[in-house]
Amino acid sequence: MAPRVALIGQRIRRLAAVSAALALALTLLAVVLDRVFPPDLARLNDRSTLVMDKDGRLLTPFTAADGIWRLPASADAVDPRYLAMLVAFEDKRFATHPGVDPLAVLRAIGQWARAGHVVSGASTLTMQTVRLLEPRPRTLGSKLIEMARALQLEWHYDKRAILGMYLTLAPYGGNLEGVRAASLFYFGKEPARLADAEAALLVALPQSPEALRPDRHEAAAVAARNRVLDRMRGLGLLTAQAASEASAQSVPTDRRPALRLAPHLADRLRREQPGAPVIDSLIDANLQQQLETLAKRYQGKLEQGATVALLVVENTGRQVRAYVGSGDYFDDGRLGGNDLVTAVRSPGSTLKPFIYGLAFDDLLIHPETIVVDRPMRFGDYAPENFDHQYRGELTAREALQLSLNLPAVALLDRLGPMQLISTLESAGTPLRLPDDVAAPGLPIALGGAGITLQDLVTLYAGLADGGTVQPLRFTRDAVSGRSIAIVSPAAAWYLARILEQGPPPPGMVAPQNRRRGRAIAFKTGTSYGFRDAWAIGYDATYTVGVWVGRPDGTFSPGRMGREAAAPVLFEVFDLLPQSTAPPSAAFGTKPPEGVIEASNADLPLPLRRFDPGPSVPGAVSTLQGPQIAFPTDGSTVDLRATTTGMQPLLLRASGGRMPLLWLVDGVPVASSPYKRQAQVELDGAGATRITVIDRDGISATAEVWIQ
Repeated sequence: MAPRVALIGQRIRRLAAVSAALALALTLLAVVLDRVFPPDLARLNDRSTLVMDKDGRLLTPFTAADGIWRLPASADAVDPRYLAMLVAFEDKRFATHPGVDPLAVLRAIGQWARAGHVVSGASTLTMQTVRLLEPRPRTLGSKLIEMARALQLEWHYDKRAILGMYLTLAPYGGNLEGVRAASLFYFGKEPARLADAEAALLVALPQSPEALRPDRHEAAAVAARNRVLDRMRGLGLLTAQAASEASAQSVPTDRRPALRLAPHLADRLRREQPGAPVIDSLIDANLQQQLETLAKRYQGKLEQGATVALLVVENTGRQVRAYVGSGDYFDDGRLGGNDLVTAVRSPGSTLKPFIYGLAFDDLLIHPETIVVDRPMRFGDYAPENFDHQYRGELTAREALQLSLNLPAVALLDRLGPMQLISTLESAGTPLRLPDDVAAPGLPIALGGAGITLQDLVTLYAGLADGGTVQPLRFTRDAVSGRSIAIVSPAAAWYLARILEQGPPPPGMVAPQNRRRGRAIAFKTGTSYGFRDAWAIGYDATYTVGVWVGRPDGTFSPGRMGREAAAPVLFEVFDLLPQSTAPPSAAFGTKPPEGVIEASNADLPLPLRRFDPGPSVPGAVSTLQGPQIAFPTDGSTVDLRATTTGMQPLLLRASGGRMPLLWLVDGVPVASSPYKRQAQVELDGAGATRITVIDRDGISATAEVWIQ
């Protein structure tokens, strides 16, 4: 007996060893096959690119490379009731099986054996996901591969991840894949909140997506949905009343158009980030929708071929909150697909504030400086005011508020066009000269060069931020660009006060006379031939740009910035979060250092009046070297202050070629070599020798007495 027991024990041990070896071999084989043939996720990775708003809401999706609307979805982003219905209908043991459900397999085999044909399948949600990832002919061999792949998929991923794959790839008819695409195109909403009838329809459609498409086969879709509702009632997931009410509802019989909010920006970001699955923009979807509606409404009032573009930037961080490239992206008759935010157009008078800002910093003028508006010639250039009238003497503040041409051109003549050009270029907002213009000239003061709406808004947002320009940010991951000070905080403060006190556009009530009035610093512009109408404005929080015109650049009779673009600007500001702080409030409770708050009579003598030069037709300056315009040789300058200390001595040159070097009593003055003005703190009163030297070494000297 003992030998026999020993023999049996020996056989059992041998069998166990063989079984263990076989199990090890199979395990090793599975590991090798898994390494050699990993799960193929190529279809899952070929998904629609999604452009999102600042809060994660969908703005614009794009089809995948194969033309399918395949929007990524996750189990956490869909209605839990839909998930419960899906699992209950398709795979009730999904949470516990390893990818293949043995009980379902045995049931299917038994039904097949009794009936002689397939009665029900045994596919789990994991197996269906495998079939969606790797479509194969419906054969027994394919089924075995699907089962092996399902085990492999469960080995690599948890249940929630596998559900996400199914929710992304399940077919819903036509070129719709995934529950998110189906919910958006059939119901016009994300699947995070679904009614019982909607959830049941989305469970039913993948069973036979083409035969059950509600937009083509309404009756079949209703019947399939109601079968799901009946099953849910039988399983206790729905009450009889809820199932009955859901069954009585209709199904959508039309597919909605693709969501297209901020389409111009979405196209642009997709080009800039090819292959990115998700692009997180900084757009506010609610504001974007309102402004697209406003732009389309306003476009309807314009003549055929004309449109409008809008750009809204939150000054802090330069975050782009709304981007309307045209009044209607889909209006081919108005070239609606063109992005007018990035189109190069003539800025008209919108660059004048920057000329004044540079003149403030160069101590050419102060807002209360008297300037002259009169006919003048600058070589062959004889500009005129828009209305062909002249106001004579007035303050620089009034000249800018009235957007007079002659004072602006005279200031640019004194500054030099290259100073404006180089300043804007240093800020990353270059002017584009016409092809037939070799060098910048004075016409750039009135729009004789090109710039984009984006660049203009960038510049004005800099004025709202104390004169410091930064690139606009369109996406959440965009880093803040380099800051460039184009004017001083004092000059930016002057401009804010001037522009916020200007007259409102026709038909608009001044902010101080409105119950919820909002002070806006704004400037309008009209290009030659009325081709471009502009209005750019800002307050302490936002900067807004409006352009109106024809995308093809053709003549638009009588359209001016104040009448065509400024009213839209004010409407846009009315849609922004309410603010009672004027633009100058961004500088704090006190004016910045360097601001001179004084009337004309109390200004230093050089700032009381700006002499634009000769006004005789054809007269031009013939200076070959620099001359000291102030203080003049032999003069006495009173720098005694009303408080302790002395005022700085203002220096001004004319003529000569920059860069310029200033010397006071033989000591170089710290100043910008590309400006014709400087100021210096003196040690005390007495005789002072002032010298200026230009790039050619030509110098001029003035002996003055300081008291």
